[in-house]
Amino acid sequence: MDGSTAGLLVLFVVSLVPLLPTEMTIIGMAVTAARGGPSLALVIGVAAVGCVASDQALYLLGRSGGQALLARLARRRRIAAGLGWFDGRLRRHPRPVLVVARWLPSGGTVGALLAGSLRWPPREFLAASAIGGTLWTSYVALLGYAGGRFSTEPGIGMALSLSVALILGSAIAAGLRRRGPSTRDAGID
Repeated sequence: MDGSTAGLLVLFVVSLVPLLPTEMTIIGMAVTAARGGPSLALVIGVAAVGCVASDQALYLLGRSGGQALLARLARRRRIAAGLGWFDGRLRRHPRPVLVVARWLPSGGTVGALLAGSLRWPPREFLAASAIGGTLWTSYVALLGYAGGRFSTEPGIGMALSLSVALILGSAIAAGLRRRGPSTRDAGID
């Protein structure tokens, strides 16, 4: 097995397991793609398939024991904040919320569990998951690829890409905090 194949396998496993550093792994593989490694489309495809498969497993977990699991996860401050935000919005605008959730910390995990516990129709969840997972992995991979093309040193390219991702993620979170009382009531400070 060559390095690119091993890297793609690691990317798939990391994308499949919730709460592992998927974003960093996608960025690293995209920097590698920019330096002549596997194609960017393959990196995006492998990551998207892993994320969507993970979403489906979490959705099923949410359907089978969702309320008890969510109560246990809600002990963590960040996840509790995400749960409050998702709960109200999933009931009003489910598909767009699940697509946007990918950009929030633990958003894909919480969104999938909550959609399952709310008994969302499986086909609708699969469609929202596929759209959100593909858009998010494309965004992250393009950041990594741009960083890899911008710098001749892979480590600098990855650091640059991670910095941009951190800044954009922080801006999104800050924007959500300023949206008004509904986000504050959900526990997002």
